[in-house]
This record gives sequence, structure tokens and C-alpha cells, in this order.
Amino acid sequence: MKLKLRSYFVLIIVMLMNLISSAQVRSVVDFNQGWKFLLGNDSLASASKYNDSKWRNLTLPHDWGIESNFSSTSPATNLGGSLPGGIGWYRKTFTVPASAKNKNIRIEFDGVYKNSEVWINRHSLGKRPNGYINFSYDLTPYLNFDKPNVIAVKVDNSQQPDSRWYSGSGIYRDVKLVTTRFISFQPLATFIQTPVVKVDKAIFSATTNLVNVRRTNSAIEVRCEIFDPTGKLIARIWPQQQKDQSDSAYSFQQAIENPQLWSVDKPTLYKAVFKVYFTAVQMDEIEIRFGIRSFYFDSEKGFFLNNQPLKIQGVCMHHDLGALGAAFNKTAAKRQLAILKEMGCNAIRFSHNPPAAEMLNLCDEMGFLVMVEAFDMWKRKKNKFDYHLEFEQWHERDLQAMILRDRNHPSVFMWSIGNEIGEQFDSTGTVIAKRLVDIVKALDTTRPVTSALTETFADKNFITKAGKLDVLGFNYKDYDYAELPKRFPGQKFLASETASALETRAVYQYPGDSVRTWPPNFKEQKNFTGGNADFTCAAYDNTFAYWGNTHEKSWLAVKNNQHIAGAFVWSGFDYLGEPTPYPFPARSSYFGVIDLAGFPKDVYYMYQSEWSTKPVLHLFPHWNWQAGKMVDVWAYYNNADEVELFLNGKSLGVKKKENSQLHVMWRVPFEAGILKAISRKNGKIILSKEIKTAGKPAKIELVADNKNPNGSGKALSFITVRVLDKDGNLVPDAENLIEFSMAGGGTIAGTDNGFQADTVSLKSKQRKAWKGLALVIIQAPQKKGNITVIAKSAGLKEAKLTLKTVE
Repeated sequence: MKLKLRSYFVLIIVMLMNLISSAQVRSVVDFNQGWKFLLGNDSLASASKYNDSKWRNLTLPHDWGIESNFSSTSPATNLGGSLPGGIGWYRKTFTVPASAKNKNIRIEFDGVYKNSEVWINRHSLGKRPNGYINFSYDLTPYLNFDKPNVIAVKVDNSQQPDSRWYSGSGIYRDVKLVTTRFISFQPLATFIQTPVVKVDKAIFSATTNLVNVRRTNSAIEVRCEIFDPTGKLIARIWPQQQKDQSDSAYSFQQAIENPQLWSVDKPTLYKAVFKVYFTAVQMDEIEIRFGIRSFYFDSEKGFFLNNQPLKIQGVCMHHDLGALGAAFNKTAAKRQLAILKEMGCNAIRFSHNPPAAEMLNLCDEMGFLVMVEAFDMWKRKKNKFDYHLEFEQWHERDLQAMILRDRNHPSVFMWSIGNEIGEQFDSTGTVIAKRLVDIVKALDTTRPVTSALTETFADKNFITKAGKLDVLGFNYKDYDYAELPKRFPGQKFLASETASALETRAVYQYPGDSVRTWPPNFKEQKNFTGGNADFTCAAYDNTFAYWGNTHEKSWLAVKNNQHIAGAFVWSGFDYLGEPTPYPFPARSSYFGVIDLAGFPKDVYYMYQSEWSTKPVLHLFPHWNWQAGKMVDVWAYYNNADEVELFLNGKSLGVKKKENSQLHVMWRVPFEAGILKAISRKNGKIILSKEIKTAGKPAKIELVADNKNPNGSGKALSFITVRVLDKDGNLVPDAENLIEFSMAGGGTIAGTDNGFQADTVSLKSKQRKAWKGLALVIIQAPQKKGNITVIAKSAGLKEAKLTLKTVE
């Protein structure tokens, strides 16, 4: 009998070795290229032999909605961006070699908006209603080898309205094809923690799971290698003792001496590489970056990172990338983050759903604290066709998917289970909040859980009554901040959403210090008849929605209440949809500190003066007015005691910030020439700024943020278009129509000007300047070489700019 068992074991080993010989370690393939697309519905499109030869060829990520014109008849309404939804189909034909017969092959979607259904070779793999969540399917049982395979994806975003902002439509995030051997690491099962973080030592702790043939465990070896931020191997760890040989879970622990800590100022990243071997042959390998940091909230003193107090200086961000729509692009996302970083922003609340995975990688690298939010609603709807229809059946799987995908990111420091949830007002909020927090804590106990709340009285808020939130996040109502410790004794607090102030870049109305509330109340929200006839709001920080406040007052309320850990301003960038306070043709928001094109509004420099240590002196408005007109001149500044203003060399007086104001102001009768401001500290000049009266438009200037995009086919160059007078001054009221063309390859990925009521498609190759500025986005080709961008406008000297793609 022993001989038979031994022979059987040898046979198994031989069979497994044959499998190994035809295999290679894990393959993760970018699966974005080579897709075909149909806008419309065809129930036969899931079939393998379907004729898709007339379908459009494209590369993912893709958002079909942004390719359309803005329309007043859009079922999504202007809250949804005045762009269409509908149904779309994607198909891809690909071949898998015979050598992969004994491997496991999985397709991973980072996000499909929405109601997706996936087929492989006519076999339905499943459906996923949630448009913001990651999911994957095992293709292995249904694949053909050395023969064509057809994957088909139906996306149904036809039921509108379904969102309070522009959602986009399609496979708008990355798709990957992952191939592993028969013994591999379970997807998303590896979890890294640093439970002890001290100056001289940190403890690395990790758990992982295998997908494997269990009877082979005695021949399996798992180990972890840790690399420091320079790439040097500093530890090789073997797992702690398993419960028994049939257990596929492994845990690791290792001390790291003199750790380099991850912080918002120095986002230092380590790397852990997990490897599994069978009979000394490597079977699988995964690599995870991690950061060593500690943090905590204090009910009286706010937030601490690495035992140092840190005010959270955050913004809320929706997922669209302006003229690119919802289709994720790493270059565009990195540009947004860089603009925010320059402002002094150190945190982002991705509202009100999980962002693209690659966005969190960028936050890890660039030093942002991140709140990842799961839901905008639970069972109570905010739109007729929103997620409330799917919540009961899908909330657990969707929440688990979010936590498992994102819990290894050092940037992620909080989980939010919801935003302004309707269940705050009845006992169902208590029950559901308990359930959701338990789901989170079952997968991650290292981060606090919050919810963005509106009700600041304990007896009226049924979500806080659950007693499960680690931090109470409150939206708006800054007048209640001082009272919160009395109403919620012992709790920790965060301003999860502030401001909702309204600005259109470079629009100035007088008096600049006259405060406006648009709309003034809830009743007038849907039928607001006030505002400006041209659908603009003043760029002075003096206009806000009834539920919010000005940027200055919102920030001062956070700054002056130590128990408020920090703020997330609504919002960092303008976004498509929700154009409060206006109806169509307004189609994008006015809330952003930065406009949709990525051009900072004036209030950007208020935050920069408060949130950064770099010297700031920002003077506005422009200096082109009618003679004698009284103009309110504002200046944001820091690192100085005072600012003196000059007009054509004559002093108009010295101003200092008083009464908690964050700016100074002069009321000046206009006189053409040069307006100049000088900031001083202890009598020493810190900065000086000038604004000159501009002449008529004469020429175009093109300024690229990147003249050498890589030749990956995904890289973008964002080119600022400036309309100048003959002396090179920006013409502040220029609205010239500019036509863009190219030579040498590449494509125009989009154009914009930042004006919220411009109804020309963001994919148009023509764009009117808005207040002297426009933007053209160039997508570099998948090759090396020169690209020439040409901008023409009637009556202006044309401009050319050469980009050079590199490997």
C-alpha cells in the first residue's frame, strides 16, 4: 500500500513538473488596445461569429458621452452634464497560445459605467451594475487555444437621470489580462500593515493567500522580499507557522530599522515582493508598494501624521478629467494633482465613489492623504435610476471590492461609507451604518471609518446613533463647529465638505465685497431666476450656494477650531454637471478652485497663501476698464506684514489684513497704465507684481506643460493658448475663435476654455478663447518624432509649437 501511495505521489509530481515546464511567472497585460465599439444596442453582439467589421476601432479607456454635443434635451439634464447616456457594445478578438492551457487567465476591469455584462466565446460571465467599482472574471474554462477568442461587453447607461454629476459612459478605466500558474496568489488577498512605527524601528506585517492544489502544500515555499526606497533589498522573510499544511494563508513579520517615513511632504515608498515556489521552481510573484507612516485623530487637537500635528488641507474631487470626460488618463490625472499640490493641498476626498486605481498610485507617489468614499446613496434615492436600485443586492460586494483594492495604499487614510445619506433621518440609518462599518472592519481595522453627514445635532442624526463611526465628518454648517464637542462628547471631527462658493474665472462684478447667495434657498434651487444673463459668477470670493459659504469664511472656521482636523473644499476642480445655480446652457460646475480647463481662479491664491509656505502675492483683477470706473482691487499675500498698491507710479496706500480677512482691497478709479503691488515684511520687499493695460488682440501664444511626451500612445501634452496684444500682454476680454491643426502625427484629444456655459463639444478642434485663454490637449502618437501644433484665428498672427515624442 505504501508503494502504491509513493507511486501515486511521484506521478502527481511528474504531472505538475510538466505543467511548470510550459509555464512562466505571472503575466499582467495591458488589455486596452484592439477593441471595437458600437454605440447602440444589438442583442446578437455577444455571439462569437457576429460581424463587427463596421464597428469603430478604439483603445480603452473610453467614454462615449464626452464625444457628443451638449444638449438641452439630454435626459441626464444639466446636472448630469447635458450629455447622453445610452447603450454601447465593446468587442475584442484575441488569441491565447496552447502553452497557456494549464494556466489560469483572468480579465480585470477597473471600472465600467454602468450595468455591464461580459461574455467570452458566448458564455456569460456576469453583470456588474455599479459603474465605479473594480471587478474581474475567470476566463479559463471558456477559452480556445491557438484559436480566436471573442470577449464582448455590453454597457447600459440608458436609464436617466441616474447621477447628480456627469458620470460618463463606457469602459472608462483600464482593463488587464492576468495569467497565472496553477499555484498563485489570490487576487487582492495580500494585505500589508505597519502596526508599529517609531523613529528607530517599524514593524512590517503582511498576510496573503494562495490559490493552489491543496495536496501539494508540503512542496510549496512562500517568501517576501522588502526593498527600501532606493531599490536595495533589506529583508527576505519567510512566513510564520501555518495552522496546518492544508491552510493556504500565510503571514509575515519583520522589523525595519530606521525607517524612512511616508508623509505628504516626503512620500517615501518601499516595495514588498511576494514569491511562491513549488519544488524550488517559482510559480508566482506580486509586487506591492507600501509606505511606513502612522496617524491618528484627537478629539481636541485634530489630526496627527507621524506624531506631528497636521491640518488636513483637502479638496473634494469628482472623477472626470475635463475635456477628456470620464476616460481615465494618467498624464491628465497627474496634471490635476500637480496643480493642487502647488496650491498647498495635502488631501483629497474622492467623492462620492472610488477613483481609478492608478489615481491612488499617483497619490502615493505625490504625497496626498486620501479619503475613499463608497456611496452617494443607500436605499433612499437621489435620482430615479441611481444606485438605490442596486444597493440591497450589491452593497456588500461593492464595498468589499473597494476595500480590498485600495487598502495597501499609504495615501488612503480614511474610508467613507456614504455622502449626505438620506437615512440620517430615520432608524434605518442606524442599522445600515452598523452593517457597512462591520463590512469595512472585517477587511481593514487600520483606518478610521467616517460618513459625510449633514445633521449636526446628535438627536437628529441616526447614522451617528449607530456609534460605529470613528470620525464624524460634517458637510457645511461651519457656524456649528464650535458646538460640536458639546453635542457629540469625546468624538473626533472633520469638515468633510466646505464652501460651495461659485466663481467663473476672470469675471469681475462690483462691488467686489458685496456677498451674494445663489440660489438663496432650497425652494429656488431648481428655478433660480437671479444671477447674470451670461451665466457667469464673479471671480471675487463673494458668491455661494445657500448651504455653503465663501472660501475665506469656510477656511477660517476650520482654521480657528482646533478640534476640526481639517477640511475638504467643494471642490478642487470644476467638473462636468451640477452647474449650480444655472439651467442650461450651463453644463459644468462653478464650485472649483480651478476651472475645468485647469486654469486657477483667483481664490486659488488665497488657499496657496494659507496652505503653503512659499511667498505669495496675487493681484487682481485685470486692468482693462472704462476710464473713471471704480474697480475693486484685491490682493492675496503671505510671508509679509503689508501690501502697498501703486497706479502709474503713484502710491494708493498700504493695506494690512484685519478682522480675520485673508485679503486686502482698494477701491480705485480706473486709469490706463500699470497697476503694481509690493509686499513687505519688516520694511523689506518680499514680492512685487504688475498688471498692465492690454491693447487689442494681435497674436497667439502656445505654452506646453510638456514638450517631450513619451511615445506610449497614451501621453498627453496640455497646451495653454494665450491671446496677446502686440507687446505680449494677455488680452483679458479676448474671445477670438481659434482653430487647431497638427502635422507629424498625434491627435487633438480635446479643447476647452474653462467657461461653464460653452456648449461646443469638448472634442471640437475649434474653441473660442475665454477671457484671453484656451486649452488644447494633444495626444502623442505611439512613435518617436516631431509633432507641430498650429493655432490660427482671423486677424491674429498664427502660432506654431513643436513637440518631440521620446521613448
